[in-house]
Amino acid sequence: MGVLRDHPEFALFICLALGYLVGKVRVGPITLGGICGTLIVSLLLGAWAKVVVSDDVKTIFFALFIFSLGYLAGPQFFSHLNRESLRFFALCGIELVCVLGIAFGLAKAFDLDVGTASGILAGAATESAVVGTATEAIGKLDGLTPDQITQYQGHVATAYTVCYLFGLITIVLYTSQIMPMMLRINLRDASRELWEKMRGSGGGLEPDERQALPGMVGRTYLVTTADGGTVGDLESDLDGRVTVEAVKRGSKNLTPAPGLALTLSDLVLVVGRRANVIESGQLIGPETPGIPGVDTPLATAQVAVTDKSSDGMSVDDLQREHPEFIKDGVYVTDVLRGDQHLPAAGGTTVHRGDVLTLVGARSGLNKLVARIGSVVRNDATDFIYLGLGIAAGSLLGQVVVHFGDVPMSLGTGGGCLISGLLFGWFRSRKQTFGAFPPQAANTLKDMGLAIFIACTGLVSGPQAWPLLKEYGALLPFAGIAMVLVPATISLLVGRKLLKIEKPLLIGAIAGQQCSTPAITSVTQVAQSSVPLLGYTITYALSNFLLPLTGPILVGVLGA
Repeated sequence: MGVLRDHPEFALFICLALGYLVGKVRVGPITLGGICGTLIVSLLLGAWAKVVVSDDVKTIFFALFIFSLGYLAGPQFFSHLNRESLRFFALCGIELVCVLGIAFGLAKAFDLDVGTASGILAGAATESAVVGTATEAIGKLDGLTPDQITQYQGHVATAYTVCYLFGLITIVLYTSQIMPMMLRINLRDASRELWEKMRGSGGGLEPDERQALPGMVGRTYLVTTADGGTVGDLESDLDGRVTVEAVKRGSKNLTPAPGLALTLSDLVLVVGRRANVIESGQLIGPETPGIPGVDTPLATAQVAVTDKSSDGMSVDDLQREHPEFIKDGVYVTDVLRGDQHLPAAGGTTVHRGDVLTLVGARSGLNKLVARIGSVVRNDATDFIYLGLGIAAGSLLGQVVVHFGDVPMSLGTGGGCLISGLLFGWFRSRKQTFGAFPPQAANTLKDMGLAIFIACTGLVSGPQAWPLLKEYGALLPFAGIAMVLVPATISLLVGRKLLKIEKPLLIGAIAGQQCSTPAITSVTQVAQSSVPLLGYTITYALSNFLLPLTGPILVGVLGA
């Protein structure tokens, strides 16, 4: 025990290790996750050893977490500020009003202190960031003694832990198991049907499946006619749907220029969609095995969409707008939005800041990159950009606005969240500066939150047991109710009024709750990434709005 008290850094990292170990325990489809596991371990360790950790440690790591969160969500958040996404925004509005209203109602009905009410809000909404913004706001309340501030901040952590557990179980089961039954659908079949509709052909694949007959192929053919025409003639006869990538005549490799005449016994490598490549064989001659020296590797590039005119287009629209896709044999194989991989289906909407994986001949690939965006360069973090962003957020958080007698400020958390959104969005416009690789951003986000949660739990441990004895029955009820009420209202409104497709609606409800475990469970049941299309929209907005509910609730109850 003495080692823990004398070396708080040892206690912090023990909490992280044991907490993430606890978070891996699985019961059916439910796992607590590392953050909840860390909070449970740190509360127990704090109650036993009474470890003291500097508040500055919490503030710094929370700033790192919240800025990284905003940075990752920024491109999605601003790209969805359009008329088409308004119906999904309504779901986030329902979530916001419900959780604030229920938390405020419970506080008044059961005479809860501001810390307990804020912890219920954070835990039931399964939004860990609210713990930080509410804790910070409590520290700025007037009229509280240091002991009261410590006590109320401890109540935030304890109430969050209990409510999060019940809220997490509820949202996972409700979205992945109960909602499909309420909507009278088989989520797997409905997702595959919607994907087929969006793609225009072909259903989705199982998670462990790959296409036995990939759509994009290269084949070699032997020219068997004395007058095979030119390379340009062959490509134009097939309306530019294939490209000739290599020609071999005897032992010589020729440059496949449009004016090159094809002669008897030439070997020709054709690349394009499978059906078109097969059709080209009827014009050239029989197919041959792969011949050494007659092969062209296909290049791959990750391209950030920065072209204004491409924003809001579907993948199909993008390919129609830029004939180079078909003419030069370039194909979209993946759409990355933030850290979420979306199906590269024809109906998938592309926004500025999305990263497309393009595959095709290098010459055509380079032409397209210049037209739609820029090659993503995320090989190292730009610490100048990162440092300026967090500094700007910290300054923004110090601004105080008075609403009557109630002083309101974003605090470090809210300020860094907004600066993260802006800096992430600004970076996505060009992606030639301010690099912050997604892997690095996610690591910093997860570690920042984990350290903050561990600090909070260690300090709050001594207040945990008295609060549980006083409100033990209320906390599980609140955790369940604050999930079911907004989720059910969103389900009804989303189907009856907004007419959102059922798989997208289920994903969007998981997103309005900012629940990664829920969308993970939903996509596992669906065996498809289609629900992610709804999830990314509401997740981006709720990630911005829900953390702000902490200071709002604290400000109203503390007035």
